[in-house]
Amino acid sequence: MLDYDRLLSKTAQEIKPSGIRKFFDLIGDRKDLIALTVGQPDFVTPWHIRVAAIESLEQGKTYYTSNSGTNELRVEIAAYMERRFGLVYAPENEIIVTVGGSEAIDMAMRAVLNPGDEVIVPQPSYVCYAPIASLAGGVPVILETKEKDRFKLTLEDLRAAVTPRTKLLILPYPNNPTGAIMTEEDLEPIAEFLRETDILVLSDEIYCELTYGRNHVSIASLPGMRERTIVASGFSKSYAMTGWRLGYTLAPAEITRQMLKIHQYAIMCAPTASQFAAVDAMRNGDEDVAEMRAEYNRRRRYLAGGLQDMGIDVFHPEGAFYVWPNITRFGMPSEVFCRRLMDEAGVVIVPGTAFGECGEGFARISYAYSVEHIAKALDRIEKFIGTL
Repeated sequence: MLDYDRLLSKTAQEIKPSGIRKFFDLIGDRKDLIALTVGQPDFVTPWHIRVAAIESLEQGKTYYTSNSGTNELRVEIAAYMERRFGLVYAPENEIIVTVGGSEAIDMAMRAVLNPGDEVIVPQPSYVCYAPIASLAGGVPVILETKEKDRFKLTLEDLRAAVTPRTKLLILPYPNNPTGAIMTEEDLEPIAEFLRETDILVLSDEIYCELTYGRNHVSIASLPGMRERTIVASGFSKSYAMTGWRLGYTLAPAEITRQMLKIHQYAIMCAPTASQFAAVDAMRNGDEDVAEMRAEYNRRRRYLAGGLQDMGIDVFHPEGAFYVWPNITRFGMPSEVFCRRLMDEAGVVIVPGTAFGECGEGFARISYAYSVEHIAKALDRIEKFIGTL
C-alpha cells in the first residue's frame, strides 16, 4: 500500500481547508437552514451582460484568446480603471485577464516570491492569502489588525512586522470579512514608509465598487506606489459574475511579463465567452453596479441595525458585503457559537476564526442576500440569544 504521507507535498498537507467552506458544506441539502455564509451576490448577472456572452457563442467565438486576454477587454479594463480610480495602465503589457481574482493573487505571488521570502498578511482577512504564499515558497507573517483601529492596517503595526526578509505586503481592502476600508489618509503613511523600502504590495481590490459613503482609493494611485504595486481585481462582486470566473491584474510591465509566463503555462487564457460578457459589463454596467451597491447599503444598515437592537456589538462595515459582530458577550468560542446557532436556531454564519486566529470572538454574516432572507435570520438569531 502506498505511503501517501511520504508521497504527497508536505506544504499541501499542512494547509488547512477553508473555514468558510467548512460551514457552507455543513448546510448540505437541509432546507430548514437559513444561510448567511457565502460572499456571492444574490443578483443574477445583468441581462445585457449575459446577452453579450450568448451572442459570442452564437457567432462561434469559442476559440482561445490571447494569453493576456482579448485586446478589446484589456482596453476596456484600462479605460474603466482610469475613469473610476485614476489608475493608468497600458492594455498591451500591464494588464492580464485571469480566471477570477484568486488566480490573479496566486499568479502574483508566484511571480515575485523566492523561497523564504516573507509575506505580511493583515488579518482578519480572506482565507487564501497565507496558503497561497506558502504554496509559492513564501513565509506568511500574520499581522493582526484591531477593532480599536477599525481593523485598518496601521503604520505602527506594519513597521513592527517588517524584517530584512519581507518581500510582499498584502493589502486586502475593502476587507472581507470586516468591511473595513482604507482611505487616502490611512494609506499615505503606509505608502510613505514603503517608498523607502524594496517591499512590493499586492492590493486585492475585488470589492472596490462596494464602498458606502466614500469612494475607494487604490494605493497604486499614490505617488511612488504604482511601480511597486500589483492590483488584483475582478468582476465577481461588482457585476454579480461569480460563476463567470473572471479577474485581472494591473502591474508594471516588468512584473506583468513574469506573471504572464505563469498564466500561460497554468491557464492559457480566461474563458472566452466570459471575456465578451466582461467587455459589455465595463462599457455599460455602471448603472447596474450603482443599483446593486444601493441595495447592499440598504441591507447593510438593516442587518447591522437589527443586530444592534438585540444588544450585539457590531463593527459598522464601510465596504464589501459583510457584517462583523462581536460575540464575546456570549462566553463561548466563535466556532461553538456558530455551530449552536446552526443546530439550535437553523441559521448558518461563519466563525471569525475562519479568517485568522484574531477573529476569535467575532463572526462574519454576509448580506449578499435579500432583506426577506436576512429578516428571517434575524428573528431566529434573536430567539436563540434569548435562550443563552
